[in-house]
Amino acid sequence: MSSLSLIQRLAEIKIIPVIQIDDAKLAVPLAKALAENGLPAAEVTFRTAAAAESIARIKDACPDMLLGAGTILNPRQVDQAFAAGASFMVSPGLNPNTVKYCQDKGIPIVPGINNPSQVEQGLELGLDFLKFFPAEASGGIAMLKSLLAPYVDLKLMPTGGINSNNARDYLALDRVVCCGGTWMVAPKLINGQNWDEIARLTREAAELAR
Repeated sequence: MSSLSLIQRLAEIKIIPVIQIDDAKLAVPLAKALAENGLPAAEVTFRTAAAAESIARIKDACPDMLLGAGTILNPRQVDQAFAAGASFMVSPGLNPNTVKYCQDKGIPIVPGINNPSQVEQGLELGLDFLKFFPAEASGGIAMLKSLLAPYVDLKLMPTGGINSNNARDYLALDRVVCCGGTWMVAPKLINGQNWDEIARLTREAAELAR
């Protein structure tokens, strides 16, 4: 997948569930709850040992889902995630070594930034689509507007503190491609296999994106 086609897909979906899975056996029912209720995408974070297997299971069961790997910190995790079936990588910060590794392999990566110096580092690496993280803790919409103003080609994916109360405000901003969110896929809901509640929250989130 090219970076351009990734941005187009993300812009269509608008709200990307960021999921932490402790048990890979729960990955497929979770993915189906998301896809069948309006959010056919997932960023599976490498915060647990089940991440790679979860990605592989989702890829096999739901091949049309837009599937990314989050909390990618090094090339080893890039290889694990890509081999499992992830189409793109997301990282909390901007590590030039990891970015260049992905670029050399033709894998889209969306690294995290929250200040002008990091934006310029990303632009220097040829990236004009970055993650604004942690969004709310870094100043929220006011900071995001300040970052977008001087960098006219910059596009952002705010993540961190996004919820049903503020997602629409973020998405209303020019050059905000999409938002990452966890509120519809809280670990408590996943581990409790509360698929009905996840489905309800997913439908509500999909409505916010319209």
